[in-house]
Amino acid sequence: MSQPITFADFDLSDSILRAVEEKGYTTPSPIQERSIPAVLTGQDMIAAAQTGTGKTAGFTLPMMQLLDQNKPQQGRHVRALVLCPTRELAAQVQHSIQTYGKYLSLKSLVVFGGVNIRPQIAQLRSGVDILVATPGRLLDLCNQNACNLSRVEMFILDEADRMLDMGFINDIRKVMKLLPRKRQTLLFSATFSQEIRVIIKEFLNNPITIEISPENTTAQTVSQRAYRSDSSSKTALTIHLIKQGNWEQVLVFTRTKHGANRLSKKLEEAGLQSSAIHGNKAQTARIKALDGFKKGKIRVLVATDIAARGIDIASLPHVINYELPNVPEDYVHRIGRTGRAGLEGEAISLVSNEERPFLSGIEKLIGKKIELLDVPGFELTTWTARAPTANEVQKASNDRRIASRQSRGPRSGGNNQKSSFGGNKSAPHAPKGGQHPFTSSRRNPRNKGTRRTP
Repeated sequence: MSQPITFADFDLSDSILRAVEEKGYTTPSPIQERSIPAVLTGQDMIAAAQTGTGKTAGFTLPMMQLLDQNKPQQGRHVRALVLCPTRELAAQVQHSIQTYGKYLSLKSLVVFGGVNIRPQIAQLRSGVDILVATPGRLLDLCNQNACNLSRVEMFILDEADRMLDMGFINDIRKVMKLLPRKRQTLLFSATFSQEIRVIIKEFLNNPITIEISPENTTAQTVSQRAYRSDSSSKTALTIHLIKQGNWEQVLVFTRTKHGANRLSKKLEEAGLQSSAIHGNKAQTARIKALDGFKKGKIRVLVATDIAARGIDIASLPHVINYELPNVPEDYVHRIGRTGRAGLEGEAISLVSNEERPFLSGIEKLIGKKIELLDVPGFELTTWTARAPTANEVQKASNDRRIASRQSRGPRSGGNNQKSSFGGNKSAPHAPKGGQHPFTSSRRNPRNKGTRRTP
């Protein structure tokens, strides 16, 4: 029987191996086992691996190895660029670089919106080797001539599928024009959609392909089940499940920012320490909430899809889909927050009658049925024998919005003007809200009207 591969078997420096060992790691995950030697060849690479498999270390370790062994003779400039879709993911990548590069002389910096740009400009001008960035802030820095990407040797596009979902394709193209043609490009994605394959052809040169698990599959360590629930009963059912199960750490997903705030407030009123994170929250508030959740000070973290991307908690036991996503792939990403690194996790979905088409879409995507149960004491009043069609769901949602507007009477201008969807708590397709701070006017027109901005 052959011996298992260890990190010591890779061509990594003693400084990197020392930092890895101090974290208690000896055996690489499957994505690390295949991606680390592939990156070290210097070739372009595309890698598909579901979230929670250790892909961040899969590119940060060999990236730092290559940069450390090929140091420039003088000066310090951006030699590696990691582009991430969200602030949280960018911060997570930066943490990984700092952890595993603690005994190296490489200097790294993370930049994203929502915080003062001046300190970022000052740090860039003092010189950095590795820059981790979100697209909007990176382009702002480049437009102010504070960031020079002309000598980048390695470009890593992390969670490329989410980049496209958020409408960043034009930003990616703008960034690519600022990079030298001769470089190594690495692309990581949980799924390989047709749009991703177009990016691969456009930006990568004869890449190595690594695919660890089939597309759109969920981790075997995550148990999945769903409960029937009226929309009006979901808050009470969420509280019931958490208290009855004595769950101490729960991540709850809502479809909208307003819904996240509303649910978090109700959980607090029920005696459950809670906080919400979404695109409207200041970065300092998001960091504080996530830190409190990791340390156990916050029992329930309520999040929207985009804000939660990049949340990396080693042993998160429970995820609740308070509302099902209308994009099936988002379900895979959501429940991938639990059951990470081989640990067991539990994913629970609360399904109203109107959301049944979403559940069917999810089951079709992952190739398995999700057990649908009833909870005693939360009897249904709206469940029908026949599941509504997607068109019927959309029509019902539109009818509710119209009725809500009519019940308020004519809208008047001024500061007291209310949102046109203020009273619609049960619509499965919520109307459009404000823009995400990263996308701003750059949001891709092809996404218009297809999904909510969290």
